[in-house]
Order: sequence, then structure tokens, then C-alpha cells
Amino acid sequence: MTDFIERLLEPKPPQDGEERARKPRWTRSLPGSIGWIAIVVVIGIYLATGIYTIGPSQVGLVKRFGRHVATVDPGMHYHMPSPIETVVAVNVLEVRKEEIGFRTVSLAPNPRYQVIETEALMLTGDDNITHVEMIVQYRVKEPELFAFNLIEPRTIVKQAAEAVLRDQVARRTLDETLTEERDIIGTDTLFVLQELLDKYSTGIEIDNVQLQDVKPPPAVVSAFDDVNSARQDKEKLINQAEQYSLDILPKARGQAQEIGNQAAAYKQTRIKGAEGDVARFLEVLAKYELGKEVTRTRLYIEAMEEILPGMEKTILPPNAEGILKLLNLNAGGGEDR
Repeated sequence: MTDFIERLLEPKPPQDGEERARKPRWTRSLPGSIGWIAIVVVIGIYLATGIYTIGPSQVGLVKRFGRHVATVDPGMHYHMPSPIETVVAVNVLEVRKEEIGFRTVSLAPNPRYQVIETEALMLTGDDNITHVEMIVQYRVKEPELFAFNLIEPRTIVKQAAEAVLRDQVARRTLDETLTEERDIIGTDTLFVLQELLDKYSTGIEIDNVQLQDVKPPPAVVSAFDDVNSARQDKEKLINQAEQYSLDILPKARGQAQEIGNQAAAYKQTRIKGAEGDVARFLEVLAKYELGKEVTRTRLYIEAMEEILPGMEKTILPPNAEGILKLLNLNAGGGEDR
């Protein structure tokens, strides 16, 4: 009986119509509004995924359904969300590097390197083996070609650089590779490698090719060191000889010039002396023709003065008799003795 009374006193749940009547009118359409709001939010989030930023050292390559349609500069931009449009950012200012023959394990202040013998050992034109290490520095010149024509740019640059370097080493002898042709190998490798990459439309520009280490294989290093020492001694002696030549040649030229000048002066002296002798002879000849005996006597006296200098000279006439008439040549006016 008690259970029956309690069931009668329990409040009855409202009917559906009564519950809707009790709710505010604006809440009756709430479930449908929430669905539309959720759809709008999802669409907004999806459209917001098209906002992107390109860094100061990059350019953006916009693709629409996989096809390149635009290239944008650094800054904030918008594209249609994926999968309609996507963006590939390419760093065009970064200087990239590839190492041939070695790998950098750690940088400064405690740099360590690992030698890759399979890359470093190369065959020269005279069938010798040499050890060559090289660094290639490059950057992106045409981002469209770099991004869409290449799958592994680093591998392509590395393999192409190694192939070109081996070809350049094979064109030279071992001595040329180790000495005077070393810098030329780096320059030629740069030009040939650039032509090869341009031919393949890689969009890459080579900035620098630097040979890090060029040396003979470890097994024969000591022998090559001896050869290099002998070569250095040879160059030293050649330089000393050239220095001596530069020192002695100007002196010899100066002495030769001085001797030439003296010879020219002596020549002029002899010519003038000969001309003077001729003039005196002609003068004497003219006087001789006027007085042959007087001239002959005067010439005889002058010759005797030259032959017997500093002596007291007296002339004795050939037909003198009795008291000799002597002519003292040393007296000023001449007197009889």
C-alpha cells in the first residue's frame, strides 16, 4: 500500500510537447546553429593554412596542382590551401659546400677531418697515383631549376665535381699536379664543372673550387719529400745565380761602356795627334823647300834634344881648324867656347 502511494506522489516526466513549450524560443534551433558554426570554423582554419612567410634569404616557388605558377620574394604571402597550391622555399643566398676526398668531423676550435681514400686517390697522366682533396662552394642561381629539376642536388654536385677533378688530374703529370699546375687544376675544374652543371640545367653557380691538399700516397711520401727538397735546392741555386747575374752584369756593362768610351777618346786623340803631325810635317816641308840645309840642321838638333835629354850638348862643325868654334846648345843665346 505504501509503495502504491509513493508512486502516485512521484512527479511525472513531462511529455515532449510540454518540454519544448517550456524551453526559450531561441534555444530550439541551437543544435543546427552549432553545426554551421563548426563548419565555418573548420573552413576558416583550412583557408588560414594558405598563409606563409618567406625568409630574407629565400624565394618562394608556388605550385598549383604540382605545376610552378609563381615565384615570390621574401615576406608574408597567401596561396590557396593544399592540395590546391603548395610552396617550396629555396635559400638562394646560402653558400653550400661539398668536400671531395675528406669529410669534416668537427669544426674549430678543435677541427678534425676524416680522409676518404676512395675519393682522394687519383691517377695522373704519367700513370702515377696522387692524393687530392678539394672543396667546392656553390649557391643557387636559378631556384626553379634547382627545386624542380634535381632530386639530390648535393649528390649531383659532388659526383660531377669528382669526375671533373679526376679528368683534370689525368691530363697532367705527377710533378705538374704537385707543383706548378696545382692552382691551374683548381681554376680549370671550376670552369669545366660550371659548364657541365649548366648543360644539365641544374640552376647552380659555382663560387669557388679550392684544392685543400695535393700530395703523393702515404707509402712514397718520404721519397717525394727528398725530391721536393732537391727541387727546392735547385731553385735556390738558380735564384742565387740569377741574383749574381743581376749584380755582375750591370758592372760588366758599365766597365764595357767605360772601356768603349776610353777607346773612343783614344781614337780621337790619335786622330787629332795624327792630324797635328800631318800639319806639322806639311809646315816643316814648306820650310824645308825654302831652306833645305837649315831645316835639315834644325831637325837634326831637335832630334838630338829628344834623344839626349838633360845632357850638355855641344856642336862641332866638321871643317873646324885651330881654335874650335863650339856651339853650346844649353846656353840661352849661344856662345863660343
